Amino acid sequence: MSMSRDRSLTFILAGGRGQRLEPLTAERPKPAVPMGGVYRLIDFTLSNCVNSGLLDVHVLVQHLSAELIRHVHEGWRSYFSPVRGETLQVLPPQFAQSGEGYRGTADALFQSRAIVEQAAPRCVVVLSGDHVYKMDYRAMVAFHEGRGADLTVGAVIVPRAEGPHFGVLEVGEADRITGFQEKPAEPVYLPDAPDRCLASMGVYVFRPSALLEALWQDSEDPASLHDCGRDLVPRMAKGGRVYAYDFRDANRSGGVYWRDVGTLDAYYQANMDLIAVNPEFNLYDTEWPIRGVPSLAPPPKFVHSEPDRTGMATDSIVSPGCIVSGARVVHSVLGPWVRLHSRSLVEDSVLFENVDVGRHARIRRAIIDVGIRVPEGEHVGHDLDHDRSRFVVSPSGIVVVSREAAREAWPA
Repeated sequence: MSMSRDRSLTFILAGGRGQRLEPLTAERPKPAVPMGGVYRLIDFTLSNCVNSGLLDVHVLVQHLSAELIRHVHEGWRSYFSPVRGETLQVLPPQFAQSGEGYRGTADALFQSRAIVEQAAPRCVVVLSGDHVYKMDYRAMVAFHEGRGADLTVGAVIVPRAEGPHFGVLEVGEADRITGFQEKPAEPVYLPDAPDRCLASMGVYVFRPSALLEALWQDSEDPASLHDCGRDLVPRMAKGGRVYAYDFRDANRSGGVYWRDVGTLDAYYQANMDLIAVNPEFNLYDTEWPIRGVPSLAPPPKFVHSEPDRTGMATDSIVSPGCIVSGARVVHSVLGPWVRLHSRSLVEDSVLFENVDVGRHARIRRAIIDVGIRVPEGEHVGHDLDHDRSRFVVSPSGIVVVSREAAREAWPA
């Protein structure tokens, strides 16, 4: 697709621990968690940036950042041209104020304030690195500038029952934000929809001078937790021009799709969404491509066609490098280089890169982490009481096999 460059400066907040997504985040940050076979969560935000022409991007990392830094460097540098003045930079904490890591998302921006001061950008776009959605940020920037706003917050309607997981916005006339609740027990509902509320997407557009002033005030406030949602938005809403921008989906599926995959069940469901016959989130849209690390792996291969030993996959995503050898894959996502051996069966599951499934093994409603070898004849997801004694099982019954748990359950 053709794109024009926007003169905005963009920060992607990618340093969070993602504790609700453990054990998948025990050895990697949340934005580096694999998604949809060949992607990482941060790829969806970075794809939106490139597709929107936001090409001055700074990724702020902290927690277990080596894997994420490697992914960004290997997969994304080719989309940015320094010759044209484009930037993709990964930044760890600068230790400017606290003598330790980022104290919160607002502190991450405060420690990076020199970039804003030197760039003198049109505006500052701040994004989360761990949500799944498609969005043309240029439309939000135009809305922000049209309102003469100090801050514009991307907003999406969610069920009120999910409100306690988000920052919830109260909006008055002309889309102006009049109140903000951070993960409230009783979210404020929409006037015309008592079962719905308006959630912050973690997408912000700031007027640069207003952002710098708010960051200085926040840094000097001993009561602040230095968080964008909890502290910065309410602070700016009290006396500034702060507006909500209704999410306009660039996903060509006919609906609105935005997912915060902050829990194991939400993460699992987001993967399952991708493999529907008519997926809510379309990976195959050439007008708004989702990019990732280019693969050097060979095409997937399916071998053997005996009556009880046929290599096949149905309603599934099978990544490059996979070999399905006399095994069956049903309604599942296989990452690169997965190997399934004869008469094994994988159903309704997500397998990360380099998983090896032994002969006659059965896997159902499970997430299997990178490089795990499932032994011959092993069953996962068929006896949840037994699985709970070995692995993490989500509230909806998804079995999550981490590398550490696999080493204990299946010692070599």
